[in-house]
Amino acid sequence: MKFGKEFASQMVPEWQGAYMDYDYLKTLLKDIHTFNQKTKQQSIPHGLKRSLSMYRAFSGLLIHRHSQHPPTSPPSPDVEEQPILVNSVNRNGSHKVETTFLMQGEKGGEYELVYFRRLDDEFNKVDKFYKSKVAEVTQEAEVLNKQMDALIAFRIKVENPHGWSWQDRSGDLTRLASDVATSTATLAATTPAGARASGRRSVEHMEIIEEGPSVHDDSDEDKKDTVKKDSGEQNIEKPVGSKFKKHKPAPLQILDRVKMNNTLATPRSTIKVFLNAPKQSDLKFDRENLKRVENKLKRAFVEFYQKLLLLKSYSFLNTLAFSKIMKKYDKIASRNASESYMNMVDSSYLGSSEEVTKLMERVEATFIKHFANSNRSKGMNVLRPKARKQRHTTTFYTGFFAGCTAALIIALILIIRARHILGHDGTDQYMETMFPLYSLFGFIVLHTVMYAGNVYFWRRYRVNYAFIFGFKQGTELGYREVLLVSFGLAVMSLGSVLSNLDMEMDPKTNDYKAFTEIVPLILVVVVFIILFFPFNILYRSSRFFFLTCLFHSILAPLYKASLNIPVRLPDFFLADQLTSQVQAFRSLEFYVCYYGWGDFRHRENSCKTNDVFNTFSFIVAVIPFWSRLLQCLRRFFEEKDTLQGYNGVKYFITIVALCLRTAYSLNKGLVWEILALVFSVAAAIVGTYWDLVYDWGLLQRHSRNRWLRDKLLVPRKSVYFGAMVMNVLLRFAWLQTVFNFKIFDLHRQTVTTIVASLEIIRRGMWNFFRLENEHLNNVGKYRAFKSVPLPFNYDEDEDEDKNE
Repeated sequence: MKFGKEFASQMVPEWQGAYMDYDYLKTLLKDIHTFNQKTKQQSIPHGLKRSLSMYRAFSGLLIHRHSQHPPTSPPSPDVEEQPILVNSVNRNGSHKVETTFLMQGEKGGEYELVYFRRLDDEFNKVDKFYKSKVAEVTQEAEVLNKQMDALIAFRIKVENPHGWSWQDRSGDLTRLASDVATSTATLAATTPAGARASGRRSVEHMEIIEEGPSVHDDSDEDKKDTVKKDSGEQNIEKPVGSKFKKHKPAPLQILDRVKMNNTLATPRSTIKVFLNAPKQSDLKFDRENLKRVENKLKRAFVEFYQKLLLLKSYSFLNTLAFSKIMKKYDKIASRNASESYMNMVDSSYLGSSEEVTKLMERVEATFIKHFANSNRSKGMNVLRPKARKQRHTTTFYTGFFAGCTAALIIALILIIRARHILGHDGTDQYMETMFPLYSLFGFIVLHTVMYAGNVYFWRRYRVNYAFIFGFKQGTELGYREVLLVSFGLAVMSLGSVLSNLDMEMDPKTNDYKAFTEIVPLILVVVVFIILFFPFNILYRSSRFFFLTCLFHSILAPLYKASLNIPVRLPDFFLADQLTSQVQAFRSLEFYVCYYGWGDFRHRENSCKTNDVFNTFSFIVAVIPFWSRLLQCLRRFFEEKDTLQGYNGVKYFITIVALCLRTAYSLNKGLVWEILALVFSVAAAIVGTYWDLVYDWGLLQRHSRNRWLRDKLLVPRKSVYFGAMVMNVLLRFAWLQTVFNFKIFDLHRQTVTTIVASLEIIRRGMWNFFRLENEHLNNVGKYRAFKSVPLPFNYDEDEDEDKNE
């Protein structure tokens, strides 16, 4: 693979604009190469056919006698022979690199001058961005150090709620003196190298945590062992006896300045806020709170370490890119400028800073000590989770189930034609009873297949869907895994259909076989068992993630739908998916009615004439839209975002239109038809406009790509225009349910299923462009990290927030 493609593949997607523009610099080098080629062709005399060596001075008959002295190394090129001179200048209070090209008088020198000016701009951009990000992680390291101080004090209070006796102090504090000093001090040193050389520290080390007043015993001074750290660290005294002296760390009184952060948005906390109940921010020293605090800090350390990994990769990739592009320049321009320019790069902050590397070492030491019980392999597996490997067995079984699905579909078609099932007397009864039961699995399979396609194209166009959804690293499913689940379910459902395709009753009992009639119910139960299966098989992390988001969506608005970053985007993203599965919810409702109150042995039921069933038809269809409405209202009132208020109005209109269409399907009449038509058209127009403008970010008249947006991940613009047209057409597919167009001679249940399937296809197409737009928003803000809530809040932090 060429370096340009490898460089692009290893970029942090949200930082693409902050990387060196390698491709553009290559185009400038191509201009230089093209000019040199033209100049070289024009300078060759056309009359001479011999090589230039034939016109050199003849010296082949002479013998040159060399001196007996050993050869010396060639002298370094003179400064005057260097093609460039790299300087650091101070512009507007910031240091920038400016390269002076010394060969401007030569032919084509203006091309090389443009190249070096753009090269300097790229380097200054990269160096400035790297400095800003290192400053951010340095400040965050200081915050994490304070959090660790509070955690260790919290641990001591939990393990010794009534304080220590003098006998306990002897052993416990000796152990804590060494453990705390060697672990928490590792994270404390976060200042730049210059500050470390001077011996100053911006973060106070915690060496010993002590409860109550310290006890000094001058007679024990000779029993102390001084453990010396590196030149920048403080001396930590390790007492041998039972009494301590000097270099006391922040004592347990640190907990007097600390409060618990109530960052978990649960139904209980939401109700308390609504009722203006006082917040319980006092510390309760029990093991449950300790575990909660440790989990939060553990997650914070993992996310912080990922930031450091990305920064280290950013520095390495850009340094390598500058080296590669300068070697290309030397080769094309026949210069020797890469050495002097790379010397500047290596001595710059980008190439010489070690803050990130040292922070990584300190984070590793702290995490392994406090969160992995000093087990390095266990701690590093958490800090650096391995990416999910693409196994050949997954590909094999995906292809196997896909082939089985195709074979079962062909077999089903052939059986229907061979038995002339469509013209049988029991066809209508089958379509009214069994078909709605099996169509549920068709909707699920179609939706998961569309999601697999979304994952494939998200990866192809480098949409960071794992970060946007907040998947735990290494647990996100690829499109092969999703297709495996889809085709596996398809095989089970198609096999059930073939086993239950009888149209005739038993002539003796005048009913159908009881076992085959409950096959759909058995299949539903199996699917639910797999979904809630607690053991670590069958993609447990993904199933748990899905159930968590589903639970949040159902309990909206008691769970917050969104934060300032896309951590909770899956909650309302899943709710949007459920709005396209209205017919699937109605199929589940039919399961309850058919097997609960119907006579499944005779394929008879009275669900359509049951008032309770019809009432629940309204409720079941409205639930997904109602969840989205409540999520929008939560964001509108909490974040004061008027756009979310308009989004809530959109869902409210959709709810009214859906209820009117349901009422029209149950009670045919001109009034119901007009009301359903008016509100459905209004809902479709508003929904389409919202899709294209707000969800996809398109229809921007003054953008660089007219009527689209400035940045596009798909290179062909026709894809976006085609998607917009398809979205409009599929948005109005519901017209069939109102006007009952007789396009084909199809059963009513078949038409309903087709219309529902078109909505699922529209949603799958919507998913790609919705996440593409979200990804580009993150790229514009260089937002590549998740914000993790911390467990503790210091009093001085609150004072700073008030002052701001």
